[in-house]
Amino acid sequence: MSQVPISVSALNAQVRDVLEHDFGTVYLIGEMSNLARPGSGHWYFTLKDAAAQIRCAMFRGNNRSVRFQPQQGDQVVVRGRLSLYAARGDYQLIVEHMEAEGAGALQREYQTRLERLR
Repeated sequence: MSQVPISVSALNAQVRDVLEHDFGTVYLIGEMSNLARPGSGHWYFTLKDAAAQIRCAMFRGNNRSVRFQPQQGDQVVVRGRLSLYAARGDYQLIVEHMEAEGAGALQREYQTRLERLR
């Protein structure tokens, strides 16, 4: 090898810098899943569409301004910035603002199938 290897931590730090500085503010629409509200007051969830997903974190200071109580399957529009959670090597969206868009298509499809099964 002609290259000097770097540590995983160093690589993740470099990737985080690229994500945080090169992308700027991102606006996404998607369906909420895996919503967790631990005692810290932060919200952790996955935002998804029919083909992809991204992990999201919305910290307590930002989620206090959300004017509705988000639930599993809600369709939402979010504004945030990309980052990297270095401990897992996962990229994520740090959500700064959220608005409701109604029930998501995946949730509606799930409910329709559930009703058919009943």
